[in-house]
Amino acid sequence: MLASKLYCPTLREIPAEAEIASHQYMLKAGMIRKNGGGLYSFLPLGRRVELKIEAIVREEMDGIGAQEIMMPIMQPAEIWHESGRWNAYGPEMFKLEDRHGNHFCLGPTHEELITTLVRNELRSYKQLPVTLWQMQNKYRDEIRPRFGLMRSREFVMKDAYSFDVDAEGLHKSYQDEYDAYTRIFTRCGLNFKPVEADSGQIGGSHTHEFMALAEAGEAEVVSCPKCEYAADIEKAEPAALAMAAEDAKDMELIETPGCSTIEELAAFMKIPVEKTIKAVAFTIDGEKTVLCMVRGDHEVNDVAVQNFVGGNAIEPATEDELKAHGLQPGYMSPIGADTPDNETFFVLVDPTAMNVPNGVTGANKAGYHYQNVNPDRDFKNVTVATIRMMVEGDACPHCGAPVHIMRGIEVGQVFELGTKYSESLHATFLDQDGKAKPFYMGCYGIGVTRTIAAAIEQFHDDKGIMWPVAIAPYEVVILPLNMKDEELAGYAQDLYQQFMAVSSDVVLDDRKERAGVKFNDADLIGYPVQVVIGKDTKNNGTVEIKVRRTGEKEVVAKEQALTRVQEILSDLRSKNM
Repeated sequence: MLASKLYCPTLREIPAEAEIASHQYMLKAGMIRKNGGGLYSFLPLGRRVELKIEAIVREEMDGIGAQEIMMPIMQPAEIWHESGRWNAYGPEMFKLEDRHGNHFCLGPTHEELITTLVRNELRSYKQLPVTLWQMQNKYRDEIRPRFGLMRSREFVMKDAYSFDVDAEGLHKSYQDEYDAYTRIFTRCGLNFKPVEADSGQIGGSHTHEFMALAEAGEAEVVSCPKCEYAADIEKAEPAALAMAAEDAKDMELIETPGCSTIEELAAFMKIPVEKTIKAVAFTIDGEKTVLCMVRGDHEVNDVAVQNFVGGNAIEPATEDELKAHGLQPGYMSPIGADTPDNETFFVLVDPTAMNVPNGVTGANKAGYHYQNVNPDRDFKNVTVATIRMMVEGDACPHCGAPVHIMRGIEVGQVFELGTKYSESLHATFLDQDGKAKPFYMGCYGIGVTRTIAAAIEQFHDDKGIMWPVAIAPYEVVILPLNMKDEELAGYAQDLYQQFMAVSSDVVLDDRKERAGVKFNDADLIGYPVQVVIGKDTKNNGTVEIKVRRTGEKEVVAKEQALTRVQEILSDLRSKNM
């Protein structure tokens, strides 16, 4: 490709709306352009990266015998009603109505559609196992689209669905996809970690997320350096923490003016935050109010709360919902509140909060708290459940070593669905005895466009992107520094043709621009290898080769340029760099 012909409208300044590196550099390097909130057009360089990731995915799916299909983006509401997820999925689903009054959605995922597709086609155990997959746009009405491709309303996903006769077969299909995902993200050059995860809206009993580790990640990952245990923080279950024993004192009501937060309370009382017991309240499905109590230095894991109580949607409780159960916002606790009835009002207390001796908690009266609270004595009719988030240094649930908390970008997830969808959608096959049985299903997703963003978050500097070779838009750029010099321009053209004879993954920057502009654009776009043709080429017959990732430079005879670049690229590929 000639740079003079390449549609790559680079920007000199980073748009103010772009907060993270991947968003900034994809805009600045002319790879994407925003069309609306969470909506982007892919320009040629960005599209080439996407297609390279798709090619890797396609090779690995072919390698495990998965078969590619294509399903419609628009899905009829009937199949979502049949599975029970039309209302349960939530406001992220784009819903629409045609001119005849029929209801549809833009697919956020395809479990319903794939299950109804095969239920009349896969009739016998002899046709199983089968794994079908597609590469397609998905749509989710994010409440706050941000961070470019990290959280957009339209994105490209690879989604696969396996159908097996029993749980044993499902486990094998799951492992095949898990292993394929490991190879895919390794080949893409990512630093990633598979972690235990919560299944969320998709459902199922067993799931792993593939997390690309990066500071810009929205997810937190719990990782043990000793035994390699890893889990999404919402899935990790922390052990109860013990506290130094104290003689129980009498509970006492005290005035705490203006102390509606834990920090204000601890400062006013001149006590460690660990001696306070914090209250957080949620409403589930608009019907159940859940009061959650954790130690003051901990945060409530709302996913754990929802999994314990059940239901589809969890939201912060409103002031009216709190007061309906005798709870005073800013000063809540089980003491003085209505008695839980397990129908509309639950009180969950984390085990670590139960261990706080002579603690301080709300009195359900504005401006007042109780001190010398001992939960095992003073909290009545409550349920003890692990509902706090893990923190740095907590004990690993597998080996007991201190864990680390790091940030990650979810780029893939694999699920064992079991018979959840096949039963609700009446998708069955005939077994060896001629009996109808539901399929054992798995589903497996990769965020293709999010993987692009994750790679940039991991590999960039203050000059631009440092692509892994496997997914770079072009592997090599040839930089003649003076296109007005006919001799240099001629040699650059000759070298370009040599590269093109081997691979089309090369750009010749034939623009009549200053050397500084060419260097800046090469670093910004992130071509893995740069070949510089300048005065030394004319005077000494040499060219300079620079590796973008490492910054290493070497000078070689111009006749050796092609061979040496191929050796460098081969070395980078072998290291997945």
